[in-house]
Amino acid sequence: MLNRRQILMLCGAWAAAGFPVTDLIGSAHAGPRDAKKRLAELTGGVKSQKGRISITLPKVTDQGRFVPIRISVDSPMNENDYVKAIHIVAERNPSPEIASFHLSPANGKAQVSTRIRLLKTQVVVVAAEMNDGSVYLGKGRSKITGGAGGCG
Repeated sequence: MLNRRQILMLCGAWAAAGFPVTDLIGSAHAGPRDAKKRLAELTGGVKSQKGRISITLPKVTDQGRFVPIRISVDSPMNENDYVKAIHIVAERNPSPEIASFHLSPANGKAQVSTRIRLLKTQVVVVAAEMNDGSVYLGKGRSKITGGAGGCG
């Protein structure tokens, strides 16, 4: 593991070589394009369809650090039709990927609940990968009214 001094030396050498330091440590501000790109990586670039996903997210919250989210996907969760994975990305967080959940018919329901961090008001995108290779997308928006949000 690098200590603080080694990280500063590495960043200095990187910048002296003419490379932007953000290439080394990542962008401080992701956007919808970054989220879309990350979802494509997670789902293997499969063209997505709308529907089957229900997202419960507060429309307004003052706590960007603890935003509750509940996702359910319409699926019988049997051997012939089940959700393999649920991916969550946030369009305006510094790192768009929030979480991935892997499921099987043994889960019984295609449903997950968790708390996520959101830097500021933004759209949260959910992708559900099905066992037949298809991908469904759903979106939800939450307005963060308090302070610096959860990722700053």
